[in-house]
Amino acid sequence: MRHITLIVLHCSAVRPDQTSSAAQIDTWHRDRGFHLGIGYHYVVRRDGEIEPGRPEWMVGAHCVNHNAHSIGVCYEGGLDIRGQPDDTRTEAQKASLRRLLEDLHRRYPKALIVGHHDLNPQKDCPCIENVAKEYADLQPK
Repeated sequence: MRHITLIVLHCSAVRPDQTSSAAQIDTWHRDRGFHLGIGYHYVVRRDGEIEPGRPEWMVGAHCVNHNAHSIGVCYEGGLDIRGQPDDTRTEAQKASLRRLLEDLHRRYPKALIVGHHDLNPQKDCPCIENVAKEYADLQPK
């Protein structure tokens, strides 16, 4: 059993007119050499559907130096129509993300919820200004 200390939020870095299902991300990651496929454990679609990625028992491939002890959650979007970083989450996504993070927090109560850019400042991902603040009520006590 893995010891989970982080829940890392990502965006798929697609524009509003593009899609990024778990199946599509799986293909993209395999094309990039991820022989186990999708690196995230969950993908939250614009309509709020939560799609499974890697099983939680498997180490992810979503945040260098932090995969062994984290769960990776990716939401579809993150870029505006011009391809610039932007918080493009729909209300359905926000609601589903909160439900998913609440569930993960119940199961991993000591895990910090962070954005990818909190662990790698060179990244804009997940294009949310302050993940820890937004989910402050779900942070370890």
